[in-house]
Amino acid sequence: MDRIAYRDGGAALTGLLARPAGKPKAAIAVFPTIMNANQTMRNKAQALAEAGYLALICDFYGSIPITFQEARQLSQIFADSPAAFRDRIRAGLNALTSIDEAEGVPIAAIGFCMGGRAVLELARLGLPLSAAVSFHGLLDTLDNYRAEPGSITARILVCHGDADPLVPRSQVIGFWEEMDAARANWHFHSYSGVPHGFTNPVGPDGAPSPSYDASADRQSWAAMHSLFDEVFGHVRSMECVSW
Repeated sequence: MDRIAYRDGGAALTGLLARPAGKPKAAIAVFPTIMNANQTMRNKAQALAEAGYLALICDFYGSIPITFQEARQLSQIFADSPAAFRDRIRAGLNALTSIDEAEGVPIAAIGFCMGGRAVLELARLGLPLSAAVSFHGLLDTLDNYRAEPGSITARILVCHGDADPLVPRSQVIGFWEEMDAARANWHFHSYSGVPHGFTNPVGPDGAPSPSYDASADRQSWAAMHSLFDEVFGHVRSMECVSW
């Protein structure tokens, strides 16, 4: 992967770019978990590149935390300042769109955990995304920000573990109601009995993650590709079949 240097104000950041073999179908901003650009995120970006997409893993901190506690400390700035969070994720999206190969192709964003919240925030801000996909992302906002009706341009897909302790049912219902009020085009996939972090086979300590769910990982990734095929025009029309 190529390293892409960019900045958010005074913060020096580094994105990791995975390039497809030919002209990209679209350019995808990949917002990682609280652990930033770990190996799981690199694998996801590489898989996107192999599927024909230009994929940039955006940088939350300017460094890769070693432990979960370190990651929590680094992320505290965003809990303290929602404006700082929105500036940081805008900077990542701008870094992607400034890459030569991204010129003239559709732009989308996907995110995991904290990155899931990031892509939903980008959609709420009305940025020109074709699609926004959240995997086990937090569905609330840091300061109860709500999109204006008609302002969300992105097609939204949320892939959610129904046993996620970080996202209670009340937050799920609140998100549905928020998206309806904003007149967004949204899909919500919920996997029964599946906890938070279901796409990550490795925990912060490097050991196998008990939260990983292979079925939900496969199903959610396939759902993302299905949406991308539809949004980016790669699905051939199907004739109606009479039985």
